[in-house]
Amino acid sequence: MKAVSKTVIACAIAATSLFGTAAHADNFNPFTVEYDGRSFTADKITGNYSEVATFTPSTPTSTSGTFDVSLYWNAGQFVTGEGNTTVNGTGLTNDYGLYAVYRASGTYGVVNGRNQFTFTEGSGSLAMYLDAGLNTTFGLGATGADGVILGNTGDDLLLAEGDPLSGFGVLDPTLPTCGPRGINCGSFGADSTFALAGFGPEFFTSPNPFYNMSFQSGQLNNFQVGGTQRINGSLDVVFGNAAEVPEPASVALLGLGMLGLYGARRRNKKAA
Repeated sequence: MKAVSKTVIACAIAATSLFGTAAHADNFNPFTVEYDGRSFTADKITGNYSEVATFTPSTPTSTSGTFDVSLYWNAGQFVTGEGNTTVNGTGLTNDYGLYAVYRASGTYGVVNGRNQFTFTEGSGSLAMYLDAGLNTTFGLGATGADGVILGNTGDDLLLAEGDPLSGFGVLDPTLPTCGPRGINCGSFGADSTFALAGFGPEFFTSPNPFYNMSFQSGQLNNFQVGGTQRINGSLDVVFGNAAEVPEPASVALLGLGMLGLYGARRRNKKAA
């Protein structure tokens, strides 16, 4: 096995160990949704995001500084079976939509040749909505400090609100999974408080009281760390209570390790 493959596997093992010690054993907590005559149980929501991020270096030539980010997330499906099996018949994306808007700030820098991003507690906001008519439009602002621009929201229903507590991400274009298209070049994790509001108690009906935290984890496509950038990727959401939510840094490192391990396996198969 090549040295780089051994290194990647070592990173994956280390990340898995770190995740295991920091996270509660049950990270896919079940919840029940009731809407439009449907009732089903899931333990994760998957989707995709688009965001605008503005990076402000501490000096004109510095590789570290502060950032502001504004994000729009569009849910794609409900999942069950510890995040493995799609829940059928939910009506999501066919009869209604589910989306969230998120704003936060933080610091960034280069550590061991990789860009790292750390979110600042209390620096932003989170809101989740039901799009009853599947007609909501969105646009990104000019900078990361600007909020997401929403349109056709007359039939949208507020489900929950929250405040970002922490977050950690790593961007590493040298990962074997990154490649020339710049896909799967890093990962991130973030957690926020989560309080049902508006129509939320009628939509998320169990448990009652509902979980008080949301945890977001996802994948980063490659981007230039500097100025104002538009970024996209995948993002999954699970719910829990404060003691059950894993540290964002642990999941980000786990994601990097698994991305690298996957890439190493692909290259080994091609070489065989």
